[in-house]
Amino acid sequence: MYKKKTIIVTGSAGFIGSSVCLKLLKRGDSIVGIDNHNDYYDPKIKDARLERLVKYSNYKHFKADLADQKILEDIFKNHNPQKVINLAAQAGVRYSIENPQAYISSNIVGFANILESSRKHKIEHLVYASTSSIYGANTKMPFSEHDGANHPLSVYAASKKSNELMAHSYSYLFKIPTTGLRFFTVYGPWGRPDMALFKFTKAILEGKSIDLFNHGKHSRDFTYIDDIVEGVIKTLDNPAYGNVNWNSNQPDPASSKAPWRIYNIGNSSPVDLMDYVNALEKALGKKAKFNYLPLQQGDVLDTYANVNDLKENFNYKPRTSVIDGVSNFVEWYKDFYKK
Repeated sequence: MYKKKTIIVTGSAGFIGSSVCLKLLKRGDSIVGIDNHNDYYDPKIKDARLERLVKYSNYKHFKADLADQKILEDIFKNHNPQKVINLAAQAGVRYSIENPQAYISSNIVGFANILESSRKHKIEHLVYASTSSIYGANTKMPFSEHDGANHPLSVYAASKKSNELMAHSYSYLFKIPTTGLRFFTVYGPWGRPDMALFKFTKAILEGKSIDLFNHGKHSRDFTYIDDIVEGVIKTLDNPAYGNVNWNSNQPDPASSKAPWRIYNIGNSSPVDLMDYVNALEKALGKKAKFNYLPLQQGDVLDTYANVNDLKENFNYKPRTSVIDGVSNFVEWYKDFYKK
């Protein structure tokens, strides 16, 4: 029988964070949400996501920045969580080229504070967001956690790689179980306005051209939000443990003798960008106009997740096709923006 927990979720007003919170609240966990409500994109959608959560008596919310160690420590001390899901981060590959300092403050300093509070309060399991962008210059497909990923192409990716390394040191030194999740192109209702699906939908409805980098010659392992949430919670419920077969002569990049683990979460079914756009055109009932551009600095050509470990260990089964997922997004978008 499942025993309810008190769980801190950072980034709780964000796309993935709010969706994870909602699922945990519905099963009865007590959730302490933390979000800084920054203006990287329209804060109104963050407020609207939060409205879904505050209806629950088992939800408490704090507007705070993870870089503020004192506030974070007070929250841990006053609420005594058993587990932590760290989904707060400065997101976006392209923005990291323009404003790298924001990524150092939020993604590295903030995560260091999460690790330190987790150590002090003897957290049972810390699950944190990493990214498929970590694979960077890798070209071997599908991307596997068991292959090295040491050539990130953006500060954003580098900050997430740093998180994985920082988590390992805490798992090794203090025996804190930590699990890093490399998300692959998450999309769906309540998504981020800075992401392609949001931008494409807005432009098509307004009769404007959409930007297609690398002249549209990309493929992405688009992963629907419900499938991401399933993976987050399955890993949360199963704390990482040391790999007794780990061998320093042939080190496995995805595991360790420490209670530390890395997993890909993706649909494991890459889709050409033009097929993604076609699914959107079908859902909108309107054709797109295109503005073809060269490869954007920091972008990778293709992504494709090997999720065998997640399937074998936790019976993870991504279920949502791009056709259905895009259709669900368009239905939500039209309702939310009254289009």
